[in-house]
Amino acid sequence: MARRWYVVKVQSGRENTVQAALERKVAVEGKTELISRVLVPVETVTEVKAGRKRTRKKKLYPGYVLVEVAQDERGKVPSEVWALVRSVPGVGDFVGPYGNPDPLPPEEVDRLLAIVERSSDKAPQVQMAFKKGDAVKIKEGPLESFDGVVDETIPARGIVRVIVTIFGRSTPVELEYWQVEPV
Repeated sequence: MARRWYVVKVQSGRENTVQAALERKVAVEGKTELISRVLVPVETVTEVKAGRKRTRKKKLYPGYVLVEVAQDERGKVPSEVWALVRSVPGVGDFVGPYGNPDPLPPEEVDRLLAIVERSSDKAPQVQMAFKKGDAVKIKEGPLESFDGVVDETIPARGIVRVIVTIFGRSTPVELEYWQVEPV
């Protein structure tokens, strides 16, 4: 049987609860050959709020859960899978036209699984709102209140390289991402 990934609409904020309930129901009813995996795609990000650095898991698609389903001989979602998924509290419906949900393209599935795997394997990436060429103002440190332009961001280290004009000369300065703000 061919397996394809489908998107299921769920109540926002209940993605993890629906995932756990669906996995439990599949195991209890012995349908693991039809639904092999249930996934809430998340990535680990580090952000600073109110001066405190914190790491959290961010849902890539809030309000949605991915389900890997064994298709029937017509290449559709089997009716027993449809009924099983819809019976879980908090589930809306499959994404796609009624009665014929659209599977995710394989390249999109590969991209999502790579993001989830990369996020679980390595240190969290810092979520920065800056890109090269953005005008910023330094809000902390010895160059406080200087304006500059972002030259480079280094998310793995949480560093922003900013070009600041000091005494008429352009000088690159490496700052923590939380030390600058957009102008």
